[in-house]
Amino acid sequence: MKKVISIVLGCLCLLSVFAYSEKGKEDPFVIKVKPVKLTSVKKDAFSWLDNHMLELSEINEKIWRFAEVAMEEYQSSELLASFLEKNGFEVTRGVAGMPTAFVAVYGSGKPVIGILAEYDALPSLSQDTVPYKKPLQKGSPGHGCGHNVFGVASTAAAIAVKHVMEKANLQGTIKLFGCPAEETVVGKVFMAREGIFNGLSSCIQWHPSTTNQVSIDSSNALNQIEVEFFGKTAHAAGDPWHGRSALDAIELTNIGLNYLREHLKPTARIHYVITSGGGAPNVVPDYARAWYYVRDIDRESVEENYKRVLEIIDGASKMTSTTYKVNFISGVHEMLPNRAGCEMVYSNLLLVGAPKFTDEEQDYAKEIQKNLGIEQKGLRTNIEPFKLPQRSWGGGSTDVAEVSWLTPTTSLGIAFKPEGTPGHHWAAVACGGMSIGHKAMITAAKVMAASSLDLLSRPEIIEKMRKEWIGRKNGREYKSPLAPDLKPPVKMKK
Repeated sequence: MKKVISIVLGCLCLLSVFAYSEKGKEDPFVIKVKPVKLTSVKKDAFSWLDNHMLELSEINEKIWRFAEVAMEEYQSSELLASFLEKNGFEVTRGVAGMPTAFVAVYGSGKPVIGILAEYDALPSLSQDTVPYKKPLQKGSPGHGCGHNVFGVASTAAAIAVKHVMEKANLQGTIKLFGCPAEETVVGKVFMAREGIFNGLSSCIQWHPSTTNQVSIDSSNALNQIEVEFFGKTAHAAGDPWHGRSALDAIELTNIGLNYLREHLKPTARIHYVITSGGGAPNVVPDYARAWYYVRDIDRESVEENYKRVLEIIDGASKMTSTTYKVNFISGVHEMLPNRAGCEMVYSNLLLVGAPKFTDEEQDYAKEIQKNLGIEQKGLRTNIEPFKLPQRSWGGGSTDVAEVSWLTPTTSLGIAFKPEGTPGHHWAAVACGGMSIGHKAMITAAKVMAASSLDLLSRPEIIEKMRKEWIGRKNGREYKSPLAPDLKPPVKMKK
C-alpha cells in the first residue's frame, strides 16, 4: 500500500509540472465530457421540480430556521421524512440507533440507487438573510455549510425520480438516506457499521459550494477522540506539591504532538482544542479535557499515526502522575472517487446548467464580499471544467467516504454562496435561507434526478462504475473504524 501511495504521489508531482502549460495550450488535466440529451423522463422530472419550487423553498427556509446541530435535528429530519411519506415513500425512522436518522424507500428490485441527505447546522453561526453580519439570535446555531439546502435538494430529487418511475413504469428502487451529524463526522459511520447502505447499486450525493463542479478528488481519513485526564486538586500557591495537574497532562500531550509532527509524513494532519482546562489559576485542575483529530491520506496511515498519538497521551499521564480516559468519537476512511459515475453526473450538470442569479442577487453577494474585504466577484454562474485530481493530499474529511467504500459514489457541487467566502461562516447562512439558496437547491435536485434516471435506465453506467470501484478498492474490503459496542452520541430531544 505504501509503495502504491508513493507512486501515486510521484505521478501527481510530475503531472503538476505539466500544469504550467503555455498560454493557449489545452489544460492536460481537463477531461472532455459532452452534455446528455434532454429525454422525456428527465423533462418530466424537471417539470415536477419546477412546479413544486414554492413548496420546496418553504421547506428549505423552515430547516434553515430550525438550525439544529448534529444529533439534534429532530424537527429537520421529521419535516423531510414526513414530506417523503406524503409523496409515496416508505420511511423507517431512527435507524442505526440515531433518532434523527431515517431511510425512505420507493420501488422494488434492482438497480437500487441511493441518494444522501444531510441537515445538521453549526454552533454559533446564527445569521439573518442580510449581506452583513447580523445574528438572528446571538450564540445560536446556523447553517454555515448549507445543509438545509443539501437535505431539501436530495429529498426533492428522490421524489421527482419517484414521480417519473411511477409515470413511466421504470423498474428499480430509490433510497433516500436521512443522515445526521455530518459536521461531527459521525452519522454515516454508524449507519455504515449497521449495514444501512448495504445492497446499493450506486449512490448519488452533492454539497453546496462556491462553484458549480463535479470533483473526483479524494479526502483525508480521520480518527477523532476526546481525552480526559484526572488529577488531584490543591491550592496552586499554598501547597501545589499536593496537586496533580490534569491540565499539565493536556499541555504535555499537545507539546508531544507538536514535536511528533516533524516525524510524520507531509500527508498527516493533527489538530486539537482544549475543551476543559480548569476553573481558576490558583487551583490545580484535577480535571481537563481535549478534542483531537488525526488525519492522513488513507485509513492505514491514520491507524499508524494514531498509535503514536496514544503513546504520547500515555507518556503525559506518566509524567504528571495522572490517569486518563480516551473516548473514541468517530473515524472515517478516505473517499473513493468514481470517475465513471462523476462523468455521468457532469454530463447532466452541463444539461441542467448553473443557477441563474438576478442582478439583485449578485449585488447581495458582492455586498457580502465587500464586508469581508475580498474581491467583489459575486456568485459563480459558470460550470468548472471536469478535471483529473491536482491535489495529492490535504483537505478535510467526510463521512460520505464510508458510503464510497460500500458502493460507487458520485459527487456534485453547486454554488450557493459568493466566490471567495469561507466555509462554516455567516456568509453561507445569509445565502442559504433565501432565493440564492433556493436556486442552488433546485439546480442540484435537477442534476441528481437526471443522474438517477440515467442509472435506472442505463445498466452499462452502473456496470462501468462498479468495475472502477472494485479496482480502486484493490482487494481491500470495508471495515468499520468503530468498535462493535460503541454507541452513537445521541442527544435527547429538547
